[in-house]
Amino acid sequence: MLTRIKTSTAAIALLLSLATALPVLAHHSFAVFFDSEKMITMEGVVEQFQFRNPHGLISFTVRQPDGKSAKWRAETNSPSILERRGWKRDSLKAGDQIKVEGWPARDGSNYMRMRSVVRADGAPVGVPFETTEQK
Repeated sequence: MLTRIKTSTAAIALLLSLATALPVLAHHSFAVFFDSEKMITMEGVVEQFQFRNPHGLISFTVRQPDGKSAKWRAETNSPSILERRGWKRDSLKAGDQIKVEGWPARDGSNYMRMRSVVRADGAPVGVPFETTEQK
């Protein structure tokens, strides 16, 4: 009986440690996925804003020069960092017209790391993140 309790306790401890490790595995290095040497700006219409950990996500549709639509995603910082920079859970809503500036994905996909977001009227959403460039 005591052996069975020890085995069950060990199994539960293992499962809990694995469950807490998963969010760490999901987190990744900026330099692995994004090109810090380039900056792009994309204009589009918000489809969804996910205010979540470890990073938020803005999904938006961009009208390309040929008239076709392309789906884009912009990764943001964590909600706690966004909040310190003036963002809220409802800062972006589906249908909002936005301009997103950020660093492009290294693999050429329609994915970027957000630096700043500006509304159609020119108003910034929160406070933009500074670049590392010297001016």
